[in-house]
Amino acid sequence: MPAELTESEVTVLGLIAERPRHGFDLEKVIDERGMRQWTQIGFSSIYYLLGKLEKRGLIEEVAVEAGGPGRPRRVYAITVAGRAAAAERTAQLLAEPSATTAPVLVGMANWPLIPPAESVAALRRRSDALVRKKAEVLAARDAQQPLPVFVDAVFEYSVVMLDAELSWVARTLTSLERKR
Repeated sequence: MPAELTESEVTVLGLIAERPRHGFDLEKVIDERGMRQWTQIGFSSIYYLLGKLEKRGLIEEVAVEAGGPGRPRRVYAITVAGRAAAAERTAQLLAEPSATTAPVLVGMANWPLIPPAESVAALRRRSDALVRKKAEVLAARDAQQPLPVFVDAVFEYSVVMLDAELSWVARTLTSLERKR
């Protein structure tokens, strides 16, 4: 049984399944779609992931394009095995809720360590940051219209999650301010 795909691996496979891509193209689409907000794929890890996926037979080199001086760009396409593995993992990721590992939960668990006024100030800063982040997500989405439904759904999920967190922060601030 092959090893389960990581979220980073299935993300790269999904992008290559859309159309053959080279590393720089992957970097560009990850940036344009705001995927850095929810993936752990750094620029340098893209090439590591491509090598790993190629070694596992999930992608294959299909062309070499001219890049910068002396830097050819290897273009990869997804293999039949890669498509099957990515489809299986995608269905699993869509169906199964995952644990929340947001750093804010660590802050909440340690809340008693700081004075109440500092908690309120920190949450107000968080609210301001969430408002800015939401504006960035909406601007990125709007700048790329029209988008395929699945890409638009990713942006919409991000906006809904930001709205939910903004609502939580507002309720928490109200509760804290009542207790002061």
